[in-house]
Amino acid sequence: MRIVRLFAALVMGLMALATGPGYAADPHTLEIASKTGVHVFSVEIADTDAARAKGLMFRKELPEGQGMLFDFKQDQDVAFWMENTYIPLDMIFIRGDGRILNIAENTTPLSTRQIPSAGPVRGVLEVIAGTVRKYGIAPGDRVANPIFSGR
Repeated sequence: MRIVRLFAALVMGLMALATGPGYAADPHTLEIASKTGVHVFSVEIADTDAARAKGLMFRKELPEGQGMLFDFKQDQDVAFWMENTYIPLDMIFIRGDGRILNIAENTTPLSTRQIPSAGPVRGVLEVIAGTVRKYGIAPGDRVANPIFSGR
């Protein structure tokens, strides 16, 4: 029995290593209801200071339909930049009630220019540039994910 537990622990450790640095082992689902329908994304959650600081830095690609959701735990003013980020992104700033407050489309890779939330937000979704335009996502659209209250 002890060997089985040791083997299980070894397998779990190897699985955690296989995801690579900066990649979430357990992606989550996020839905955005826009005028063109409901769009589903598989997202990594950045909910610690270290994960939020790293974000999507150093990645060379982000597949369509995937993204990173930054959880700030409470509504607050935030600002992002693209330093060490090699791919253009759309940034979707989301209030605690799940409504999109602001969107920054097609951000410039490797830029240190500040991209502000334009008001207090609970989270920010980063997706590959062009996603917002493709799906008609706009301020006021509703985002469904467990971090948002849906008030």
